[in-house]
Amino acid sequence: MKKILFLFFSVFTITCFGQSKSLNLMPWPQKITLETGEFIVKPDFTIGVNNSNSERIDLATTNFLRRLSGRTGVFIDNGFAFSASEVENPSLEIAYQRIGKLAVNEDESYVLKVSNSKISIEATTDIGAIHALETLLQLLNNNDSSYYFPAVSIQDFPRFTWRGLMIDVARHFQPVEVLKRNLDAMSAVKMNVFHWHLTDDQGFRIESKTHPKLHQLGSDGLYYTQNQIKEVVKYASDRGIRVVPEVDVPGHATAILTAYPEIASKDTVYTIERFSGIFDPTLNPINPKTYEILGDLFGEMATLFPDQYVHIGGDENEGKHWDENEEIQAFMKQHGLETNHDLQTYFNIKLEEILAKNGKSLMGWEEIMTDKMPTSALIHSWKGVNEGVELGSSLIAAAKKGYYTILSNGFYIDLMQPVSEHYLVDPLPNTNNLTAEEKARILGGEATMWSELVTPLNIDSRLWPRTAAIAERFWSDASVNDVENMYKRLAYVNFRLEELGITQIRNRDVILRNITNNQPTESLEVLTKVCEPVKIYSRNAGGTEYKTFSPFTLFADACTVDAADSFTFKKAVNNFLTEQNASNTEAITHFFDTWIVNYEAFKNLKKNPILNTIDPLYRNLASISTAFKNAFQNENLSKEQLQKIGGLLQVLKEPVVDVDLAVYHDLQKLHAFLVDKNSRKITPKSKKIKQ
Repeated sequence: MKKILFLFFSVFTITCFGQSKSLNLMPWPQKITLETGEFIVKPDFTIGVNNSNSERIDLATTNFLRRLSGRTGVFIDNGFAFSASEVENPSLEIAYQRIGKLAVNEDESYVLKVSNSKISIEATTDIGAIHALETLLQLLNNNDSSYYFPAVSIQDFPRFTWRGLMIDVARHFQPVEVLKRNLDAMSAVKMNVFHWHLTDDQGFRIESKTHPKLHQLGSDGLYYTQNQIKEVVKYASDRGIRVVPEVDVPGHATAILTAYPEIASKDTVYTIERFSGIFDPTLNPINPKTYEILGDLFGEMATLFPDQYVHIGGDENEGKHWDENEEIQAFMKQHGLETNHDLQTYFNIKLEEILAKNGKSLMGWEEIMTDKMPTSALIHSWKGVNEGVELGSSLIAAAKKGYYTILSNGFYIDLMQPVSEHYLVDPLPNTNNLTAEEKARILGGEATMWSELVTPLNIDSRLWPRTAAIAERFWSDASVNDVENMYKRLAYVNFRLEELGITQIRNRDVILRNITNNQPTESLEVLTKVCEPVKIYSRNAGGTEYKTFSPFTLFADACTVDAADSFTFKKAVNNFLTEQNASNTEAITHFFDTWIVNYEAFKNLKKNPILNTIDPLYRNLASISTAFKNAFQNENLSKEQLQKIGGLLQVLKEPVVDVDLAVYHDLQKLHAFLVDKNSRKITPKSKKIKQ
């Protein structure tokens, strides 16, 4: 019976999605029915709330009214919500039953209905009502005479209870205002866990009053005061978002050991790491002072972070310094610890006990999962869904062993991969062989923004809008996976994020003005639309190219994944290859003309060393554009013309200034077409001669 109901629900969701493609909702609701009519936004728009106990609702309704007024230009008479008893027939009526808890498996569902004369939101918790307000704002539309909400009925709830974003503030410190604007963006797409990666080799970012040398010596002065931490936690809570802190131990510990070298596994001098990569410094797991310092630190954190979980990291510890330490080796032999993994389990269990005394549960990257690790720990899988335990504990293995678990493999957005690759990753794929009980242990997932290559200037362009598509994967039904429609809706979400202060669009121009020394940037803007940052850490190959204080104000930092014009050009090329008519030819040559003309404008800029490094890329793009234009205009292509295009393609294939040309493969298709066309012209003549 359950299988039949599930099939029906999946079909219903797909049907509704097909009927509602004109909407730009993200994440897509579980059930949506478009109806006839519309609610027009007028100055007398009012909100009535049945329950006045929630500060979250007070804030959310006020922000809703400000954003609604800002989008529409309507001078709304009442800028704040009323108690339901204070207003007669409110435009928007909100009813919720209780204050939601920031905890796993809390009820976040809502029902939203819009008719010609009324909008209503019903939810079990105030958190569900906040989600409904975001959906309502996404519904806003307009014609030439009014702004309106289309008549609709929505029943919605998340597929997964853990829908997170991790931001690493250790490699590059991110000020409070950066975190706040990203918390606003998370709330807009219904994400509910902010994973705060606070320590690593490159920095310790927490003010510690029990061991102040941690932040004094381990942060370069860039850390969060305890008051700032409370401020961020409160800001997140007001938006229905949990904050899970991470102190990464026993590896990734250089910053800690800079302050307290006496708890290191190797007797040497430690300084904050300036490069990226995996390093050897490791806490000493047999030194009582290690647990004294960590015990005090986690005690402080327990008062700062109300969430159930504290993330202890635990990843990428190769144990080199453990192997070199005779006392540690003797300890391992004495206690029957055969491997470094066994020793790390010993360490992790000690931390689990410390956290339990503070009323907290331990969470860590999948390396913490061993046979002796209590199943009260939450396993954060970063190596994949299907890898064996020997290669790194997987999501499926964790669920089968009795652990709660979340997935980040496939959601590493710092890899600069197309959003479609993240979008099609499912924390609970159809191929799983889990029981219902085991499936329930997969709580969801997290997008991860490691910050080796991001600063406050460019972090938003690396996070957004792509994270919104990942948020949809965590919230919506698995059947919502139309990539083309996702991209269409993502374009809408992208510019709406600016309303929340996200800088992913505007900071491109800040970087370009810096590069040109405040000359006209239009020609470079055109180039950014067909260039993408190199992928999968190749920009920082070997961890030696960039330091934490290197410039991230270069052309690659102005470019983003999923370069905008690459999609339009791909479509134009595919249309042309299907039918070589005048219209399709013009669509392609329009791009060639654009690149040629803008390269000429680029050449007229007063050059500097940065612009000189970009010139070869732009020059070659303009040259191949000219060659293709000539080829399209010339029916009798010479071998030399085709060879010239092929030679330019070989050059354009290689990255320049840490970017790839996003239209390269489509240019390659056009070249292949011309080669094939030329060969077909020659072949019939030779056959005729033979006859």
